[in-house]
Amino acid sequence: MRLKDIDLNLLVVFQQLFKDRRVSAAAASLGLSQPAVSSALNRLRRMLGDELFVRTARGMLPTPYAKELEEQTADALRTIQHALNHKGDFEPLTSTRTFTISLADIGEVYFLPRLMETLGRTAPQVTIISVRHAASNLTEDMATAKVDLAVGSLPGLSTNFFQRRLFPQRYVCMYRKGHPLDKPRITPAEFSAAEHVIVAAAGTGHNKMNEVLDRAGARRAVHLRVPHFVAVADILHTTNLVATVPEHFAKRGVAFFGLRYVTHPIKLPAIQINLYWHARFHRDPANQWLRTLLFDMFAE
Repeated sequence: MRLKDIDLNLLVVFQQLFKDRRVSAAAASLGLSQPAVSSALNRLRRMLGDELFVRTARGMLPTPYAKELEEQTADALRTIQHALNHKGDFEPLTSTRTFTISLADIGEVYFLPRLMETLGRTAPQVTIISVRHAASNLTEDMATAKVDLAVGSLPGLSTNFFQRRLFPQRYVCMYRKGHPLDKPRITPAEFSAAEHVIVAAAGTGHNKMNEVLDRAGARRAVHLRVPHFVAVADILHTTNLVATVPEHFAKRGVAFFGLRYVTHPIKLPAIQINLYWHARFHRDPANQWLRTLLFDMFAE
């Protein structure tokens, strides 16, 4: 007999009958009617070609084959029951899990220092790998667990993805201290006349912002295009270039490079920085733990 030819529920009834030795008692234990239990027993008898239980004054006694069957199926049913009810726990203090997070370079600057400091105390053996949004097929990589979480403004992640808001991010205009635009306010005309460095980060909300500026008619003298933010603060520090950057990044430029920034003269929509994960891992304990940690640390 092949496993696909038998209803495993019949073995559940069989195990209860083996324990209780009476149809009425087994029916009560399983929450079934007595006819339903009798019908299940008759089906199993026909399938296996054995009486399984014989009625006596002491109840229904198992046949030798029934005793052998009970010994071999009891552990198997317990294993199945355990598998159905066991999701697995995640213990950050002892886990050696490696998590992969998709971040832009500006996200690495903002999120990773605080995250790693916290993990050093709460999950000292956990490893974090950071990958770029555009370095691979992010949708497929998150569906196949190559990437656990993504953080940023990623409008392409929609179908089969969950997201949770962390904070809005407005754009500002940043430049070096002593720049001709170093004053409390600048006009759209002054902004357009300046020399610019542009960050062209494909597939991100920042690249959408560049498109908004173009549609707004903000003609810019672009002297430099870079694919990421990593060198922007250094470049601004030593040149007369200006850059349109997220305010969180600008604050670091002020703190570490003595740069200045001002409210952007062009009305730009704020972008929403979100935390993303694939629906396959919505209830995965490890994934739940990391995204809850990130939300608690960075949500505004």
